[in-house]
Amino acid sequence: MEEYAWSERLRSFRKCQSEDLVKNGTNASGISQYHCKACGAYGVLERTERATEEKKKDPVCTGLNGRLGSRARTLSAWLKEQANDLPPLEETLQPVECKKIPVLDVDELRSFVFRSKDKVWVWISMNRETREIVASSCGDRTENTCRVLWDRVPSSYKEAIVFSDYWSAYRAVIPSEQQRPVGKEMGETAHIERWNNTLRQQLARFVRT
Repeated sequence: MEEYAWSERLRSFRKCQSEDLVKNGTNASGISQYHCKACGAYGVLERTERATEEKKKDPVCTGLNGRLGSRARTLSAWLKEQANDLPPLEETLQPVECKKIPVLDVDELRSFVFRSKDKVWVWISMNRETREIVASSCGDRTENTCRVLWDRVPSSYKEAIVFSDYWSAYRAVIPSEQQRPVGKEMGETAHIERWNNTLRQQLARFVRT
């Protein structure tokens, strides 16, 4: 019975169904590969399981891997659906320690929608100690979008010390007694700058142009 099963596996190798095979190392997954002397093909005896229909409909798999065929809906639409089920951001943040003034780093970086000339600025506020993003906003680079960002900062961070660059919108929105404008050479905004650089490396939309 075992010999028959082994013979069936051999005959199923490619289309020639030849049993004149020799081992030829392993593939990237560690599975033994074979070389067919009859037709010259290289491959494994048993194919790995193909993606299930459920996986093909998973926008994360199709969007990030791009190898499972056409997707039924876009990744962005799926993410929006998932976002509706998430708890408010303020509930997910680590609690601020009592009698300790938190420190925030704020910065903005440029992206675009559909066309590179349709610029959108992403404003981010980061907790320096925990590296958590405590608030964000998208829009232009004016005081109005900066004010949206500040309004979204959780109440527990409203008294925080805020480090930013010298962009005028920050001075207009953040209370002067809390804002600490600094240059990049000071290193006070290094954490959020590192975050922005990571986004640029991973997502082409954020690459400087």
